[in-house]
Amino acid sequence: MRIRYYSDTRFPLERANGIQTMHTCHALAGRGHTVTLVVRPDTEEPPRDPFAYYGLPPSGRLSIVQVPAHGTPLARRLRYLAHALTRTIGRRQADIVFTRDLGTASALIGLPRMLRPPVVYESHAFSPEFARALPTMLSGAKRASATKLDRLTRRERRVWSGADGYVTITTGLALELATHFGSRRRATVIPDGVSLRPDRQFVEPRVGSAPVVAYAGHLYPWKGVDVLLQALVAVPGARGLIIGGHPGEPDLARTQARARELGLEESLTFAGAVAPTEVDARLAQAEILVLPNTGTKISARYTSPLKLFEYLAAGKPIIASDLPALREVLRHEENCLLTPAGDPRALAEAIVRLATDPALCERLARQAFADATQYSWDRRAARLERLFEVLVKPARETRQ
Repeated sequence: MRIRYYSDTRFPLERANGIQTMHTCHALAGRGHTVTLVVRPDTEEPPRDPFAYYGLPPSGRLSIVQVPAHGTPLARRLRYLAHALTRTIGRRQADIVFTRDLGTASALIGLPRMLRPPVVYESHAFSPEFARALPTMLSGAKRASATKLDRLTRRERRVWSGADGYVTITTGLALELATHFGSRRRATVIPDGVSLRPDRQFVEPRVGSAPVVAYAGHLYPWKGVDVLLQALVAVPGARGLIIGGHPGEPDLARTQARARELGLEESLTFAGAVAPTEVDARLAQAEILVLPNTGTKISARYTSPLKLFEYLAAGKPIIASDLPALREVLRHEENCLLTPAGDPRALAEAIVRLATDPALCERLARQAFADATQYSWDRRAARLERLFEVLVKPARETRQ
């Protein structure tokens, strides 16, 4: 199967969407498909090799095409969309077109069905709700205008009804879309994934009375890092490890200032932003892994964070916020401990409980380690493959 993946972003990208895109494409190629990933050029000098950056071996079945990025943001966007439309029409270069870019999907489904391959859109959020909530989630984010929210809603409706296949990363997101726009066929829920070494072996965790408690990811307020800092204050002897935070974004400075206010300078380490290939080694330095998302609608319904699956694969005891989207993967007292979102006292109590109960740590970590096998990138690619095959067969029969 020939798959053309559109990602209108600079590449490689250090953020989660870049990691997810590259690993998904690489896994599809690993299953024997010919994959073309269409991106914008890297902005680093010298340009980075995406395969090396993401720690993946080169694949003869995965090629990366760069669309030139010059001029204003609007000009770059129009150039990218023009490339996508001209390369999609006629079905000459792909059997399936796949994207998580709502605008690109909306443009592609405007082509007559007889003149294009099936288009599959992967949704990671209900964009009007995300745009509406952004000012409360990210420091410095601007409030979306009513015009923009209306435009996003119309675009969501168009893609929901017009895409040949539809993927969401959580059941909660699928239900939200169906509530707004009605049910649809050929829609499936496929969560994110994780890299698993073939020789991986479980190592029994050693959690002491002064555990290293780690968080990996962005430092946006809605991610709950502030909750973790408050919890660490309430656990004497515990040490914190924060992996992530970009120097050019305000949330790193804000989080560091908050840590100083709480007197955590001596017990908290900021590792900063690290390359995707270094995350596993950083997590190995910790004894407890925390996913402290706050109770926003985004966290509750949409999120399928890469760190969740990285935590599972690490074979460490996990503490996470008790939110519906996370409960699609996590089970309280089985592969994690769940605590009320936004409650630092409950999080502190869970840390103490793990630090004083080695048997519980071992049981939770072992189950998490085993559950990670369900979420390998290859498993994710296999789920996508089943959807693609359903769409490609009738399209081929129509051409014949």
